[in-house]
Amino acid sequence: MNRDIQAYNDSQSAIDQEICNLLAREINRNLNEEESKIWHAHPVWFIDGNPIVGYSKLKAGIRLMFWSGADFDEPELKPGTGKFKDASITYTDLEQINLDDVARWIEKSKKIQWDYKNIVKRKGVLLRIST
Repeated sequence: MNRDIQAYNDSQSAIDQEICNLLAREINRNLNEEESKIWHAHPVWFIDGNPIVGYSKLKAGIRLMFWSGADFDEPELKPGTGKFKDASITYTDLEQINLDDVARWIEKSKKIQWDYKNIVKRKGVLLRIST
């Protein structure tokens, strides 16, 4: 696992650390060749420089977010409130994590992508990437 991501996980409370470690293992298992790093203060995985999946600590728990998840057609993932295509789920306990769901969402994240990498260059316009 990326050392910076492990340090992020280690800085969490005991239960949040367990959740983060499980999510990181599952994401790495399914995106093992992709770049991962701390980006905007939390762990994020990228495909060709485009952010795909990440997680962060919120008051409500650990939020697992997919940048293009609003188009996954997955009722468990709640779309964000802005103009972007993100969707997420929040965990407060290890038992809430369904690894089959997470693996399926990661597979969808490889095929369904919006181009966040070039959003600044396009002055906020978000385009779908064909995969």
